[in-house]
Amino acid sequence: MKDNGFVVMIWPPQSADLNPIEHLWHYLKRKLGEYEMAPKSIHELWERVQTEWEKIPASTCQNLIESMPRRVEAVLKAKGGYTKY
Repeated sequence: MKDNGFVVMIWPPQSADLNPIEHLWHYLKRKLGEYEMAPKSIHELWERVQTEWEKIPASTCQNLIESMPRRVEAVLKAKGGYTKY
């Protein structure tokens, strides 16, 4: 990557704090929890998951992307330990 002109961030290995998809799963789980009634079948659950996934605002994804430098900095500062993320 560096040979091709990309600026590479220092990235601690195996850090869940740096995995933005985990935050999207949490967002999706919250949205599914807002339904008043539990799904009656796996098919209904899957339909809800698809509906809510498609409604995730692009801004939510953009915010996760933009937070990456702060996340990396926090993990490095914590030496791979717990962070607020």
